[in-house]
Amino acid sequence: MAMSDRLLAAWYAGHPALKLLQPLEWLYRRVVMNKRKRFLAGEGDIYQPPVPLIVVGNITVGGTGKTPLILWMIEHCRRAGLRVGVVSRGYGAKPPQLPWRVEVGQSAAIAGDEPLLIVQRTGVPLMIDPNRSNAVKALLASEPLDLILSDDGMQHYRLARDLELVLIDAARGLGNRRCLPAGPLREPVERLQSVDAVLYNGAEDDRDGGFAFRLQPTELVNLRSGERRPLDHFPHGQAMHAVAGIGNPQRFFKTLETLHWQPVPHAFADHAEYSVEALSFTPSLPLVMTEKDAVKCRAFAAADWWYLAVDAAPSPAFVAWFDTQLMRLLPARLLP
Repeated sequence: MAMSDRLLAAWYAGHPALKLLQPLEWLYRRVVMNKRKRFLAGEGDIYQPPVPLIVVGNITVGGTGKTPLILWMIEHCRRAGLRVGVVSRGYGAKPPQLPWRVEVGQSAAIAGDEPLLIVQRTGVPLMIDPNRSNAVKALLASEPLDLILSDDGMQHYRLARDLELVLIDAARGLGNRRCLPAGPLREPVERLQSVDAVLYNGAEDDRDGGFAFRLQPTELVNLRSGERRPLDHFPHGQAMHAVAGIGNPQRFFKTLETLHWQPVPHAFADHAEYSVEALSFTPSLPLVMTEKDAVKCRAFAAADWWYLAVDAAPSPAFVAWFDTQLMRLLPARLLP
């Protein structure tokens, strides 16, 4: 187990040795709280976009399902006739210049895996830049938009926002509820009191203080041919190699198990880079991966490599709440 995996396990399972990191946690908390204090006071260079901006982020390290929810929000807003754009840090991307407009035919090495996935799935205008304010300015300069979604950016306090949505893994929760490096929190737990909505990925029902949403598997897609097959393409009990380079690989493996398959799990680091050699497993079995991994593997995929497409399914209460927020943020002429 890698050091990062051991630390992640300690954060969520609890470990007495983490007490040794509390002095560093105190320093970290002081820095992030001062950053937010300056933001709330309007100090420093803070960019206010001319259109509403919604941040979809988290306060924990690790995957919480931001990308599927953003995909849902894009389609939901489009059905209302809105012109939507997305900005992202572009973690791991190495574009020729910044800001960088992500296009369908680019490689994940240039565009970043999550931004490329979003563009390939939706064709949405998307700009990457670690300085999200610059990404927003470049996006608005490229075409007219009614609304911008920020993929993460909760702690990017140089960018003003109109709505903050925080996602939490319902199974893992907030771990030991401590900040980095003694725990998984990017900001103190009290930060949740100031956000507009909290969504719990994997929750069965809405709960006090938060909405439920689930990730629903929809189909299998062949990496090489693009062929789309229903979930009964593989019979019950099918053995397969399962590849996940996401923030919480175990969630993907458990999803395959709920589909009554028998995955042989292969967990990789989040945003991992792949090669034929890294994915050459024995015995010879079909290989199923996440869509985020697939955008990096199509060029060398074997004939029996598939990705599992999933869609976010937020609760009806969240959908109603979100529609109310759109009505509040946007001119009446833009909404049906």
